[in-house]
Amino acid sequence: QGKFTLLRDTRTDGSFLVHHFLSFYLRAGCKVCFVALLQSFSHYSIVAQKLGVSLAAAKERGQLVFLEGLKSCLDLLFGEEEQPGQPSPLQFLSGSSCDLRALFDFVRVSLSAAAGDSWKGPMLLVDDLSVLLSLGAAPVAVLDFIHYCRACVCCQLKGNVVVLVHSNEDSEDEENELLVNSLCHHSDLILWAEGLATGFCKDVHGQIKIIKRLSLRQAEQDVVQIYQYKIQDRNVTFFARGLSAAVL
Repeated sequence: QGKFTLLRDTRTDGSFLVHHFLSFYLRAGCKVCFVALLQSFSHYSIVAQKLGVSLAAAKERGQLVFLEGLKSCLDLLFGEEEQPGQPSPLQFLSGSSCDLRALFDFVRVSLSAAAGDSWKGPMLLVDDLSVLLSLGAAPVAVLDFIHYCRACVCCQLKGNVVVLVHSNEDSEDEENELLVNSLCHHSDLILWAEGLATGFCKDVHGQIKIIKRLSLRQAEQDVVQIYQYKIQDRNVTFFARGLSAAVL
């Protein structure tokens, strides 16, 4: 409880980690607020069904609060009418405000305990944070949003925050690299998925670096573990480097 986990991917797609955490926390009986900026609800629902979880059922029973970022963007940009008293969480797109306060308010209200709730704990999942920069949000505004989410979800509500962000060490996108580096300094756990330096391989899809940030609260060295992985239809296989089934 109270942990901030950063999912980072470089030269590969780390969305399999998002699907894992979404299904994991729903099966654990936690209240989940999913800020989905990258894909539609149907996309996540199809993948979740393969993992044995129904997102539609979770929404109906109030366990899952889903923000479909793509639809919200279209509604704002093409002038769809909002419900009275319920401004869009992405209202910074309209130019009326440059901060992400409305998005934070959406998260706070979604995860605040209501009468009769029996969920084990709140959890915020964001896929993916880099999209906010592409939509015009400033890096400082995005970092402020994450800071307030950590203060609210991790500290006050004793829940967990999991965020995906794309990175490219060779990129000239200074704003995104500033965001990634800042988030790394504040994370309790970093799961860094990387593509293979040697290129595509059908038996090894990439490697994942697991960084446990012991230095964040203790005067100890961070613990780093590196595994390779292969994504299958319903699960992911992990193994030590050089020990894939194809090699052995």
